[in-house]
Amino acid sequence: MPQNAIVKTPISQLGYGFIPKEYLKEGQDEYLYRNLQNRSGIVYRHLTAFEIEGLVRNNNTSDNWNNIFVSDFFNPSLVKNCKFYGLVRISKLEPFFLDFSDLKVPVGLYNSTIISSDIGDNVCIDNVNYLSHQIIGNEVIINNVNELVTTNHSKFGNGILKQGEDESVRIWLELCNENGGRSVIPFNDMLPGDAYMWSKYRDDSALLDKFKAFTEQQYRNERGYYGKIGARTVIKNCSIIKDVWIGEDAYIKGANKLKNLTINSGPKGLTQIGEGVELVNGIIGFGCRIFYGVKAVRFVMASNSQLKYGARLINSYLGNNATISCCEVLNSLIFPAHEQHHNNSFLCAALIMGQSNIAAGATIGSNHNSRGADGEIVANRGFWPGLCVSLKHNSKFASYTMIAKGDYPAELNIPIPFSLITNDVSKDELVVMPGYWFMYNLYAIARNTWKYQDRDKRIDKIQNIEYEFLAPDTINELFFSLTLLEKYIGKAYLSKEDLLTNHTADDELIATGKKLLEEHNPVVYQLEVVVDGFENSKRKTVIIKAPKAYYLFKELIAYYGSCQLINYIKTHSFKTVDDVVHVLSGRLKRKQWVNIGGQLVLKEDIELFKQQVKEGKINGWDGVHHWYAEKGSQYSEQKLKHALASLAEVKKINLKQIDAPFLNELISGAITTKEWITNGIYESRAKDYENPYREMVYDNEAEMVSVVGKLEDNTFINHQIEELASFKKEMNQFKKRFNLELAVI
Repeated sequence: MPQNAIVKTPISQLGYGFIPKEYLKEGQDEYLYRNLQNRSGIVYRHLTAFEIEGLVRNNNTSDNWNNIFVSDFFNPSLVKNCKFYGLVRISKLEPFFLDFSDLKVPVGLYNSTIISSDIGDNVCIDNVNYLSHQIIGNEVIINNVNELVTTNHSKFGNGILKQGEDESVRIWLELCNENGGRSVIPFNDMLPGDAYMWSKYRDDSALLDKFKAFTEQQYRNERGYYGKIGARTVIKNCSIIKDVWIGEDAYIKGANKLKNLTINSGPKGLTQIGEGVELVNGIIGFGCRIFYGVKAVRFVMASNSQLKYGARLINSYLGNNATISCCEVLNSLIFPAHEQHHNNSFLCAALIMGQSNIAAGATIGSNHNSRGADGEIVANRGFWPGLCVSLKHNSKFASYTMIAKGDYPAELNIPIPFSLITNDVSKDELVVMPGYWFMYNLYAIARNTWKYQDRDKRIDKIQNIEYEFLAPDTINELFFSLTLLEKYIGKAYLSKEDLLTNHTADDELIATGKKLLEEHNPVVYQLEVVVDGFENSKRKTVIIKAPKAYYLFKELIAYYGSCQLINYIKTHSFKTVDDVVHVLSGRLKRKQWVNIGGQLVLKEDIELFKQQVKEGKINGWDGVHHWYAEKGSQYSEQKLKHALASLAEVKKINLKQIDAPFLNELISGAITTKEWITNGIYESRAKDYENPYREMVYDNEAEMVSVVGKLEDNTFINHQIEELASFKKEMNQFKKRFNLELAVI
């Protein structure tokens, strides 16, 4: 029995009947949406007898020369060895050649089969075996392509349905979870916040229905839209390009297969796609780079992101300014500013909230490690699993968690930020070092903030992405950690003194630990601090350097609050401390925040947003994106209020009671912390120059300097030193302005 349904149709019908008759209303023809799409303004006319004669002489054929339309500047001598079917419209052809990246090609149409398409000014089409139903912009180069085709039901990567299609053909992205329970519908211009809120709030079916309706109302469901290739786009040496919408100034070379895609390119960012690439069912943002054997299926790449060197991206969303090389990523939602390199990395069923770096050999979610599909891994921003880390679903990590090399045998729930996690096999313990980044790796965490801000190449910054490591989300985690450390230090002390019973309440543990820590009792340094609930196992979880982390976290909270207060004073013309106090509120409360795609938003605002969407007050994705922009414009003020509330809480004061001595103390404390951070940045980098095992590969210092450069020439460190000097100078001006004691510079 025949398997392939090959239908024989008269050759006279090739290029016609693009839209089936059942989908056309009375008075409509198959060119309705083609004409709506083509906004070139070119006036076309029939061929003259002289032009037809020239075309035939150049070995061109057409099923009907009356269906070939041209502009007044058409040159038939620049069309050779082509077959035309259906209605074809050709604009200006002039005797020039187009030169792009050492590719020099003559303007004109050569050695190609062209079906029912519109061709712009001074285009070069050469050796395209099958080109159908395209609208091609000006000065486009298309060379050596096997198949460039658009179907009447093309959706260009958007998860919509066309007339007559069944729901089963809709494209969904199965984000964060392999069982599809957090699936979202992809659409062009989908932002990380859209993907997050749609995948997160699964308990709100009315909200999900609205999101689906927003997507469907954004696109028309009629059949008959043509593929578009924007002006100055270059496509060469490709195999199959099917149902693809391509923007301006894109560069596509050597791709194996591009199917059902939107490729955004133009003034907001030029997109390039390179050799051996296979992309199916996806949205590609402005300024993306995709090269060398990449495979991506059911995906969204936000603007300025990259896939390179055999990377695989499946059922996933990749945020802005992110790079994945050589790795496999499945069922994941990745926020902006993500780095993942090296050939054996693997990321599965995960929500990674940005500013992350996945090291070689890291298996973030070993596949099918239970009786069903993988669950979820949730990592707040700044997630850094080290070499060959293997994690088990479900696991959850606070911000800026670093995980040392090892196979972690059980699920983890790490609520303390800025921690180093270690699997101590010799003692069979999980070891947590809170505040690791500030104790030993300040260079890396500070440079990351600078690096991610510098690399944010978005033109449309609709979402205000937070890159600072001290921000409302991390500060709230620090406050939670303070209570946690108080509790377990209190528990360790009572256990050591044989005062712990099964009936000892958490409040008593917290009060005990807090008293010991606030009194700086030296006993706290002698305790083994064992915690519960960090790992789903019976072995011990030990927190090391707990007292040091406790004092450090308090200092960081105060520094965050002080810097925000100082910045606020800088932008106002206060003359006295009383002027400052007058505008401060004594009733500020620290509120909860949510990271929606890299943008921090008050939790209460999210709840109001959901209600407004369901009530129709926010209607459509444009409305959602306007809401992001509005919240972004409010962020500085809201962050200030959060910082002031945090300062009041950690210092145990009412802001209305601030006086000159207290302001002097705040400024002096900020200077001290800034100095400590700057020195820590220098010292953590200097270790790389002082380590004999790093030096041993060089025969002499001159060789080392030529390879790694001089420490004193480090641009980032020098910038930090200059920033410190400027900060001190500003603080002295502040003190002089308010008649406070001058700091020492």
